[in-house]
Amino acid sequence: MFGLTHGEFGRLYMFATLASALCIPFVGRLIDLVPAHRIVALVVPILTGAALLAGYASSLPTLIIAIFLLRLFGQGMMTNIALTSTARWFVVQRGRALSLVVLGHQGGEATIPLAFAALTLTYGYRTGWLAAAMALGIIALPFAYWCYRTPRDPAHSALAELTEQSERPETRFLTKKQIAQKYRSWTRLEVLKDPIFWVLLTGVLAPAFIGTTIFYHQNYLTALHNWPPQLFATSLLIMALTTVCCALITGAVIDRTGATCILPYFLLPLGGACVVLAYSGPEITLIILMVLLGISYGIASTLFGALWPEIYGLKNLGAVRSITVSAAVLATAIGPGVTGTLIDLGMSLPAQMIFLGIYCFLAAGAMTIASIFLQRRS
Repeated sequence: MFGLTHGEFGRLYMFATLASALCIPFVGRLIDLVPAHRIVALVVPILTGAALLAGYASSLPTLIIAIFLLRLFGQGMMTNIALTSTARWFVVQRGRALSLVVLGHQGGEATIPLAFAALTLTYGYRTGWLAAAMALGIIALPFAYWCYRTPRDPAHSALAELTEQSERPETRFLTKKQIAQKYRSWTRLEVLKDPIFWVLLTGVLAPAFIGTTIFYHQNYLTALHNWPPQLFATSLLIMALTTVCCALITGAVIDRTGATCILPYFLLPLGGACVVLAYSGPEITLIILMVLLGISYGIASTLFGALWPEIYGLKNLGAVRSITVSAAVLATAIGPGVTGTLIDLGMSLPAQMIFLGIYCFLAAGAMTIASIFLQRRS
């Protein structure tokens, strides 16, 4: 398209993604100020228009704008709306509720790309984008609007939130005043000034950076190890199933123990995946890699949905989550660019994975310290 090489399109995609990451903290704040169904009524039509723009772009600037809008209102805002609203509406069983959201997210990742690829290969990319726009406008918009328009007291009532918090096992012997202090809502500025937030952010960035890097370089990896191309597609399904199972288990564990108790563990499978890829060879190692990625993704996706409201409260949750979403999107943009550059300079991706694995294990140690600190602070 437009005579772009793979490298040129990769850089274009990276810069558009970086621009969207910079905008997410400002746009994401809206979820704290406007009811969720009205945000849906704004975001989904824009995303629909972006899909049409991507399919029928007649110039390079138009394509850049389309990618920017897809990243900002797709991965950015749609994810923020779902996780923020769910975390705000459910308190006592927040982990289970968030794990069901992850179930839908993973189901989409496992099926939608395959359907899009099938349409594109059969009828052309314009038909694929047209089908995506129709699905958003005809199915997603009315269904999501209907789901989100029902009022939920925890989203609008501090008393309701306080009452639900008092039902948690760790607060059963506290007074209302003590519970209110324990679960006070931090402002975004207070969160940014909290050193422990930046420690936690090192863990948030790892799955996004490493996972996107592996998926982006799948053609390179299959050629490097002589893996059949169809094996990678099969392994993605295995990863999705593992992610769903681990997300559901993690949700139940979080409701019993709290999110901070899970912090020390979610990066260990990711570090193991990096080690497997660094020394991989036979085809079975790709399956092992995807299982380990699925375990880490399943834990992390539910964990970070429940962690921020548990630590920083509900009132400004959209603003807080928009920072973490922006950082994750930033990591997805930087990962392929940095690792691709190192590959061009002669450092293979398996060699890079050794250092990424070391990073995961060091970050897991930092998460352990953060978990202890947060439990003492609460």
